[in-house]
Amino acid sequence: MSTPVYDINSDVIDQLAGVEAGSPLHALRHQRDKVAVASQGSYDTLFDPALEGIGLDERLLVALYASRLAGAADLAAHYRQRALAASADAAQLAAAESGEPEQLDGAQHTRVRAMLVFTRALTKRPVEGDKAAIEKLPAAGISTPAVVALSQLIAFVSYQLRVIAGLKAMKLAGVSTPAAN
Repeated sequence: MSTPVYDINSDVIDQLAGVEAGSPLHALRHQRDKVAVASQGSYDTLFDPALEGIGLDERLLVALYASRLAGAADLAAHYRQRALAASADAAQLAAAESGEPEQLDGAQHTRVRAMLVFTRALTKRPVEGDKAAIEKLPAAGISTPAVVALSQLIAFVSYQLRVIAGLKAMKLAGVSTPAAN
């Protein structure tokens, strides 16, 4: 994998939160630019097509599902669009959108069904993301490094949607000046 170069104009969080370059909210968010750079870097790495272990389409479906479960419609739409562009399987896309991964039957859907069920556990009831839940993933053909990557992805989407929600709330509240250092 190559290390992506941060482009302030392509920052996904800024775009989805409606934070315009040059605005006071943008200045506030980028006071500690290393956080914005690290957030975008995590996004770029987690959705790099070269990342091994979990297909890009699978990662996008997990992100879509986690966003949907959290009620983050804008973020879910973003991941849905990316999943469509990555030619995600139609049945798997429908399951991620409907919130019913159990509707996926057949061996060709075993991995994604297991990933989505695990995503629901970590997103809705984190206490259920225990050893027993994790052990179901290798049984579905998901390697240990892929389980780690999947957990990181779910945690990142949770972080991402909270930052976006916070920025949107600040925008609605009329944040007009950057906070002092």
